[in-house]
Amino acid sequence: MATNAKKYTIAETRTHLTDVLNQASYGKERIEVVRRNKPIAYIVPIEDVEMLEKIEDMIDIYDAEARKNESTIDLEELKREFNL
Repeated sequence: MATNAKKYTIAETRTHLTDVLNQASYGKERIEVVRRNKPIAYIVPIEDVEMLEKIEDMIDIYDAEARKNESTIDLEELKREFNL
């Protein structure tokens, strides 16, 4: 995800949790939590999450608008078509 994120092991994160959360919250830094040098989680500023949610909402709206123009089939018609 973020190549410029600070890296902390789980033990470091646990030991310095308040500092890590403050770095994300007030310092607007992304923190990569690693286990055996592999990322397992990120601690990110709330603004990052809010932006992702806005993007997801925009995608959902776009998809819904695109589906508005698709034709639909009535359930009863579908049942008749497949002899259900």
